Amino acid sequence: MSSASAMAEDVPWDDVGFVISSRYRVDVLERLDESPATPTQIASDSGRPVAHVSRALQELKDRSLVELLVPEDRKKGRVYGLTDEAAGIWQVIENKQMA
Repeated sequence: MSSASAMAEDVPWDDVGFVISSRYRVDVLERLDESPATPTQIASDSGRPVAHVSRALQELKDRSLVELLVPEDRKKGRVYGLTDEAAGIWQVIENKQMA
């Protein structure tokens, strides 16, 4: 087996497909790849409505691709970051120019 096909088997393609099927999820991962951020910061940096960013964050959080870095009960200043798994997925998306 070549190293390329071995690497392809290690890629969680279901998660890659989930991310790239939404421009909002792509934008959120791209922004969080730079540094943790609040939904408002992500929306401002990506030019997307905060409601769409919030929905994308929730969808990504449900799949354990982003994590809330502050207590769950905090309503303001909710800072999100990428999980290790999401960082790997984002690398695949960037390397294969899927975004």
